[in-house]
Amino acid sequence: METGVSAHQAGAIAAQWDVRRLAGALGAEIRGVALARLDESAFAAVQALLLEHLVLFFPDQHLSVDEHVEFGRRFGRLEAHPNLKNPFTPHSELFELAATHGGVADEWHTDLTFRPDPAILSVLQMRKCPPVGGDTMWASLYAAYDELSAPIRELCDGLSALHDAAPHNHPEQMTIHPVVRVHPETGRKALYVNEHFTRRLVELNATESEVLLGYLTRWVTNPRFTVRYRWTEGTIAVWDNRCTQHFVLNDFDGERIIQRVTVMGDRPEGAAPRWAPWVRPGRLSATSRHDRQLAFHLRAQQAGSDRTE
Repeated sequence: METGVSAHQAGAIAAQWDVRRLAGALGAEIRGVALARLDESAFAAVQALLLEHLVLFFPDQHLSVDEHVEFGRRFGRLEAHPNLKNPFTPHSELFELAATHGGVADEWHTDLTFRPDPAILSVLQMRKCPPVGGDTMWASLYAAYDELSAPIRELCDGLSALHDAAPHNHPEQMTIHPVVRVHPETGRKALYVNEHFTRRLVELNATESEVLLGYLTRWVTNPRFTVRYRWTEGTIAVWDNRCTQHFVLNDFDGERIIQRVTVMGDRPEGAAPRWAPWVRPGRLSATSRHDRQLAFHLRAQQAGSDRTE
């Protein structure tokens, strides 16, 4: 996300805005800026603040669909959701969720990690929100990694994980990412597993994976790593999917409608796995089902590799 604007220039612009930190780990609310009318220097200031705070909130924006999409395009290539359809607003680059159509993302997740090139960042506008409830929480994956003990950090640095789109009824959409990814702009390490899309630690057997992956996905949600935001209509949120997860509180009545554009094109990078993928030894048995998905994916990967040689 290069802009050609110096850090000094961007900082001087941001100093003119009302920037209020919301939690110790991440999150800032910003007033005094109109996202639909940002010049290059002001946009660079937004980018710098995003790298610093990981998730930004801009109340009272009320962007049109075209303004929302145009603002998102400034960050990179946009895609609509690969599996879910908009209930009200057909658009090739904008994704819409409505609570009355099941659109409540109440599991912790990073957007689209079942893709080989998952989301870089997301830009969401709250179109309609209930008077009470429906808040969203975000977690810092930097903080989650940094506060692991040294032995667990070292173990995680050498592992990879299988992600799939089973929550969208597409379990065949699978990919493998490092458990610890390195942010391409900050160089910081982030714990890149989530309860919604991550199925298996590739180098461990099924029972070992269940224990460690369960621990890691719960650890990410430690309240010390999180921020909780109370929405108002017309607020824009921008978050960095390379180092955050989020979760919607399903504690409200009535309608809640969000519209989101998603910036795509990133391929998570981290240390190479220190061990080979787990392959179940011996004959098949009833418990072989726990390894079936990983085995199918590894076989498909090998077949694809053989075809390209």
